[in-house]
Amino acid sequence: MENKQYYSLVDVGRLLGISRISVYNKVKKGEIEAVRVGRSWAVPAKSLEYVLGRSLREKDKVEIDLAVKRVVVEFGDVLEKLGKE
Repeated sequence: MENKQYYSLVDVGRLLGISRISVYNKVKKGEIEAVRVGRSWAVPAKSLEYVLGRSLREKDKVEIDLAVKRVVVEFGDVLEKLGKE
């Protein structure tokens, strides 16, 4: 797709391989960030990078970091033993 600042729900649906209605439902649930333009919705290109998995939000990075720390605390000895094999 060409470089745009905003994408329509139809464009996002094509990129994700889902219907426009499915994209709209994800917008309503807060899974996809979008802005209201009149009676329509537009998805910012930056937000689309997160949806497509090309980059991570800071919030997601923090969640991943916490999950890794939790796993190391809970399963540290197991990971250590696996590392020696």
